Amino acid sequence: MTLAELSSLSGVPAATIKYYLREGLLSPGRRVTATRAEYGEAHLHRLRLIRALIGVRRLSVVAAKRVLGTMARQPDAHRILGTPIDAGPESPDGDHERAKAPGVAGARRLITEMGWDVDTGTAAARSLGEILHALSELGTGIDWRTLLPYARLADRASELDIEQLNGAWGPGEAAERAVLVILLLEPALLALRRLAVEDKSVRHFQGVEGGAESTCEEAAVRPRTEDGRGSPAAFFGASKGMAT
Repeated sequence: MTLAELSSLSGVPAATIKYYLREGLLSPGRRVTATRAEYGEAHLHRLRLIRALIGVRRLSVVAAKRVLGTMARQPDAHRILGTPIDAGPESPDGDHERAKAPGVAGARRLITEMGWDVDTGTAAARSLGEILHALSELGTGIDWRTLLPYARLADRASELDIEQLNGAWGPGEAAERAVLVILLLEPALLALRRLAVEDKSVRHFQGVEGGAESTCEEAAVRPRTEDGRGSPAAFFGASKGMAT
């Protein structure tokens, strides 16, 4: 197909496709003349993958290029699942300092309690440690023990992730599948969680408002403004756009 046909089928402007070609995200087409090239189904598929990473997952062009590079270098799905493919590059000194940050010990305790066979120095473990430290400083009372039920849910979700990788794919296809499971299903899980929390919040905080079961005591512990914006349910509803 021509560049114009590739643009029409993919819905990506020709100028954007040329930009992806210049940046190395998309391989060159087969040269027909000095000014014309032809593209095949592989180009169309690759372009759709690029658009999924940039348009849906909201990765930058640089991050998308890094993801595609990871796929090329590490066609093994297991290696990709253990690689922070959407994280920015960090200096060794930065990694060392983060490894010593408060909260990392709690993250390691949680990992040990779960019996996970993982590297406790990975970006995910360090990020968990930073979150635990922030929660502690804010006086939430949330520590690694509080997160154990969440960890068990995550453990079950990970089994579902692995199930999505079962199939008769070649190495390259398995690598792409692993990338999509990580980068597209992860925000989908967050979106589902936000929807579920909003539903439970409405049921818990607004279910009896104005009804016969509402009491003065319930009203006292359910502060809200006249338009309802002060209620937790209203907050969760308003935060839907923050899912990504």
